[in-house]
Amino acid sequence: MAGSSFGTLFRISTFGESHGKGIGVVIDGCPAGLAVDLDFVQAELDRRKPGQSAIVTQRKEGDKVEVLSGIFDGVSTGHPIALFIANENQKSKDYSHIKDQYRPSHADFTYDQKYGIRDYRGGGRSSARETAARVAAGAIAKLLLKHHGIEVVGYVDAVKDIRIPTDFILKQREDIEKSITRCPHAPTAEAMEALIRDTRKKGDSVGGTVYCEVNNVPIGLGEPVFDKVHADLAKAMLSINAAQGFEYGSGFSGTLAYGSENNDAFEQKDGKISTKTNNSGGIQGGISNGEKIFFRTAFKPVATLMQDQQSVDKTGKAVTVEGKGRHDPCVLPRAVPIVEAMCALVLADHLLRSRVSKLANS
Repeated sequence: MAGSSFGTLFRISTFGESHGKGIGVVIDGCPAGLAVDLDFVQAELDRRKPGQSAIVTQRKEGDKVEVLSGIFDGVSTGHPIALFIANENQKSKDYSHIKDQYRPSHADFTYDQKYGIRDYRGGGRSSARETAARVAAGAIAKLLLKHHGIEVVGYVDAVKDIRIPTDFILKQREDIEKSITRCPHAPTAEAMEALIRDTRKKGDSVGGTVYCEVNNVPIGLGEPVFDKVHADLAKAMLSINAAQGFEYGSGFSGTLAYGSENNDAFEQKDGKISTKTNNSGGIQGGISNGEKIFFRTAFKPVATLMQDQQSVDKTGKAVTVEGKGRHDPCVLPRAVPIVEAMCALVLADHLLRSRVSKLANS
């Protein structure tokens, strides 16, 4: 079905529903000869899986990845890589009360109207459970990028109105995982955790932003006009459940500056051309300029609340939707590996595409 595939040369197609037998992904276009560390792939899935801390959904899923094809003796064969993750902890009865009801701000109504049929068990295909398949594929993309010295790093930089100091600089990646919030600034992480715990007790939810940066980016990733690298990053980020905003470089704050303040001037150091500042976020004309790419993705408060909410049923009759089930009071901590994965998929695709833009010796 249209809408379940992403990418051009490094292309993925995901399948499965929240409470079906499982979810999976087929990766097409991964070059042969890539060493695939399945322990790394599993570790990435473990960062996204539910039940990993007291501030996320308590659904218990091992999210153990199974390789169905495309990898032999630990190396990619150049053929489609198929990965499968079984669902182990389905509780479809938790959703029987909304079989004929539309939950506020969910895909229930729109899916029902579009397809004439709706999997009400946790949202079916619209569930964030699908993102596990993206993380698995993104891990393969990360390995391809790592082979070329490119690194993708993300972390939570804001939950509601609690934000990392503007002058914060990440010193080591390990600091991100020291907090269950995945915020590397300890005092801020502590405040975030307290807010999320309090929100959980109230049966409510909060949103925030995930910051992501890409280091050691080569010049030339991105295509003219419609496939600009930041445009593809924006689409990738906004395809994630609960994502509602994207900015790169100086982003919306750049609208407050003059052009003379926001422009990035070139300079030459040690025979290399670079920019003095990086307001453009490492992207100019839709193409990477060799500087660090960085962006933020905004996530809304998740729509499922442990509170009763007013809505309507399929007949239009007013109903009270009961707050039941297992859900995240804040999606941000589990969104970090998803943001990284989607970023890696975009850059892996553009890395392969960049190799056909000119003759090797031109």
